[in-house]
Amino acid sequence: MKKINLITSLLILAVTFLSSTSFAQKRDFYELRTYHFENAEQEAMLDDYLANAFIPAAHKYGIAKVGVFKPIASQPNAGKAIYLFLPFKSMNDFVALEGKLAKDQAYQTAGSAYINASHTNPPYKRIESSLLQAMSGQPKFAESKLTNAKKDRVYELRSYEAATERLYQAKVKMFNSGEMDIFEKLNCSPIFYGETIAGANMPNLVYMTTHENMDIRNEHWKQFGTDPDWLGMRDLPEYANTVSRNDTKLLYPVEYSEL
Repeated sequence: MKKINLITSLLILAVTFLSSTSFAQKRDFYELRTYHFENAEQEAMLDDYLANAFIPAAHKYGIAKVGVFKPIASQPNAGKAIYLFLPFKSMNDFVALEGKLAKDQAYQTAGSAYINASHTNPPYKRIESSLLQAMSGQPKFAESKLTNAKKDRVYELRSYEAATERLYQAKVKMFNSGEMDIFEKLNCSPIFYGETIAGANMPNLVYMTTHENMDIRNEHWKQFGTDPDWLGMRDLPEYANTVSRNDTKLLYPVEYSEL
């Protein structure tokens, strides 16, 4: 009887531990891909490929939502780039995707114009790709809470670069220890926060917040700058000199984007 009670107690403790908020949630992996193109024909080919071939296939292989964004009109690369956000549950899922697509006949047929494009008429100029891991403070991506027309929204994609790995880790800690909470409090509806594993401009972190329009985006940053929680942490010695460069891109989600 005592042995059974001991086993039962251990099981209860295990279930309690696994269900507790202190249990570390598994973090997503993200690919952030940028297609650079030169003309409207390439843009149309990319839109058709992503909407009708790639995204349906991505769903088939476990990618729940795909984000597709373009620069707003005021950006220097407006009409010249498409940004693709892909969340993966594991690194294995990321590695396996290309092989699965190569064997998927429905995908190959739907994406034939893109896949089999001639070298004299390619669908893009170049592709950039970064691999990220979600920060522990938001281990899973989130859908934007915005409900207004997608064409009017401003999605802000920011990359914070650091001079050294030590300073980079301090900035990551700053996000996990309160900076994310400020964005949430101000209704910036963040989609993701990621630590760059492989990509350009490392060491750097990348995140995306969303806003109904440019005026609201500007107001959010004004509120952020005077927020008491931000003022209480920004000048702490442990967070000094953590950002050497801020690269900001202002985007909007295309109609077929799911985020």
